[in-house]
Amino acid sequence: MSGVRISGMRIAGIASAVPDRAHLPTEFYELFGKEEVLKVVNSTGVHKRHLAPPGMCTSDLCVAAANRLLCEGKWDRQSIDAVIFLSQSPDYFLPFTAALIQRRLGLSTECAAFDVNLGCSGYVYGLWLAGSLIAGGGMRRVLLLMGDNTSHVSEEDKSVALIFGDAGAASILDKTEEPGEFIFVLGTDGRGAKNLIIPAGRCRKPSDATTRLRREDKDGNRRSEEELYMNGAEIFAFTLAEVPKMIRQVLTASEKNIETIDSVILHQANKFILEYLAKRMKIPMEKMPLSLGEYGNTSSASIPVTMTHCLRDQLSRRKMDLLLGGFGIGYSWGAVTCTVGEIVMPEMIFLGMDEIDGKP
Repeated sequence: MSGVRISGMRIAGIASAVPDRAHLPTEFYELFGKEEVLKVVNSTGVHKRHLAPPGMCTSDLCVAAANRLLCEGKWDRQSIDAVIFLSQSPDYFLPFTAALIQRRLGLSTECAAFDVNLGCSGYVYGLWLAGSLIAGGGMRRVLLLMGDNTSHVSEEDKSVALIFGDAGAASILDKTEEPGEFIFVLGTDGRGAKNLIIPAGRCRKPSDATTRLRREDKDGNRRSEEELYMNGAEIFAFTLAEVPKMIRQVLTASEKNIETIDSVILHQANKFILEYLAKRMKIPMEKMPLSLGEYGNTSSASIPVTMTHCLRDQLSRRKMDLLLGGFGIGYSWGAVTCTVGEIVMPEMIFLGMDEIDGKP
């Protein structure tokens, strides 16, 4: 789907939250060996990650971000027409997490609420969904929440254990009469689903003693079938094939070029991939901010986390022409060009366990 245009919407605020405890690669020296760990760090660019302790859910991070955003923006909670929770880390198999968030945030019972299961491309898909609700669904204000945690990642699998971090983010999308368009390119290729997957634990392959057992693969990584498997080579090949095409398509559809874009914020997959894409697309690195060194790959939250970490001062004060792009699990991808600025944007939130009250 290329060149979808949504007008009459603006991003009014963004807030991001991570767990307060930072984890360093040195913690894996004994398990994997210093040389192997440094090899992964140099390739991915991940020098630090914030990981949720047991009992801290993605929804807790999203609620913290939403509460800060609503307070600093002085928005009436009863004015939220819809809340979208976009994550692969729900609180429960059921009920859906957005219902619990509606209660915790004190939103109106006339607020629509639903979950969406998406990862790396999720922020762009979320903006498209929120924009569609505003443009054609009669909504005036949508609260978009997204993020993931690493509870499904094996700490004995160096292909993923050193990369992923936990985060949650919140965005307020408002109906507006201001000029401007969000121009989207979206795509899916389910043939790549097997290359980034948790193979067991749900309906297709229910949990049992064998699916919970960790086994060692040919590269010495240990994981169970209920933990994340990533085929890095295939993900890299997919990224090189689809992401440059996606960027060219969204620039063409919006009649823009890299020179007229102030900043290109891509999903923080890993540093090597992002630098390769920048070189191939001739994007100056000063136009492509990176946050993964501090937070790792934070899945659907990585774009707002990067905006908070790298562009907060600018976006709080002035408008910027942005290109946002997500890509990965599914396979799925999405990009959007938009003008964002003079928005409510709190500093990064570092959430502790003592600040959580998440019981249903």
